[in-house]
Amino acid sequence: MNILAQRYRSELLDRVIPFWLRHSLDREHGGYFTCLTREGAIYDSRKYIWLQGRAVWMFSKLYNELEPRPEFLDAARLILDFLRRHARDPHGRYYFSLTREGRPSFYQRKPYAAVFAMLGMLEFAKATNDPLLRQEAVDLFWQIRKWIQDPALLGRPLGLPSLADVMVTASMASEIALIDPDPRYRDILRECLAQSKTFYDPRRRIFLEYPPADTPEGRLFCPGDSIEASWFLLHAFPDEKFLLDSIEGALEFGWDQEFGGLYYFMDVDGLPPLPLESNMKLWWPHTEAIYAVILAYSLTSGPKWLPWLDRLDTYAFTHFSDPDHGEWSGYCDRRGNLTNTAKGNNYKGCFHVPRMLLQSYQILSRAPVRRP
Repeated sequence: MNILAQRYRSELLDRVIPFWLRHSLDREHGGYFTCLTREGAIYDSRKYIWLQGRAVWMFSKLYNELEPRPEFLDAARLILDFLRRHARDPHGRYYFSLTREGRPSFYQRKPYAAVFAMLGMLEFAKATNDPLLRQEAVDLFWQIRKWIQDPALLGRPLGLPSLADVMVTASMASEIALIDPDPRYRDILRECLAQSKTFYDPRRRIFLEYPPADTPEGRLFCPGDSIEASWFLLHAFPDEKFLLDSIEGALEFGWDQEFGGLYYFMDVDGLPPLPLESNMKLWWPHTEAIYAVILAYSLTSGPKWLPWLDRLDTYAFTHFSDPDHGEWSGYCDRRGNLTNTAKGNNYKGCFHVPRMLLQSYQILSRAPVRRP
């Protein structure tokens, strides 16, 4: 395990993070670019807010928990300052994207850009011991709760309950609970655990995207989301066995037995899923699965997790990692051929890969894992 830990640390610090530090930071206008080619050239200068917040969190987390390098904190500050200056509309809602200079580009009417702005502010506040920024992040958490509970506040109709809302609420509450003893955050985490069971398919041992039903939405399964939701909740409830079962179930049901890799989406009854990219293999479900398996092994010492770790690690590093230019590509077809060599876009930035490498390294090197 120590050999694997050192390989993940090297991948993180020698190839992934240097790619973003070298190519993405906008020293002229602030923020960072995510739409980068394989070599790091910019092909779209727009700034996507949820990715800006994710990068603030990532660089701040590296500073707080791996090494207090000035370049980590400087990058986080550059991005956070841009985000705080430009990301909100006059009503306090968050845009989805901005121009390079910070002018509004697109408004999505979803809370997820705000979620990652909140997480980024909270982690940066830890790094700088800034109580005002910490309070700003906490206040935003409670505003996001309102937006999730009443989508009309963002101009959205009331739709189906979604696993995504449970996931982001759990992720935010877990982070705040680490630094705030207010019992409300543990109550919210227990609420998330109870809500997660409304998406759970006990026969297959997986979380669905929406409550199970005989509709395309009610049959929709994303292995990456199911696995990510499991480990989010395991951080808060490490003794909940069904969360370990849900990781194993998602791996077994979501793995392509013919070509390898995890499917992006599936219809659990084998009917045509609505997302046309369903049978593709994306980078982020594999990063979530690697970390979830390492976490599960650390909690149980169960040998059944090790073959999964070997399988996932081999697939991910073979198909996505780029030893020549750094970082990972993101998109393969079902057979594992790259369909796009870009290192980032409006959905891929400095987050899933470095988060997996950092958190996996922390466990594998026996660094303490803090839980709320």
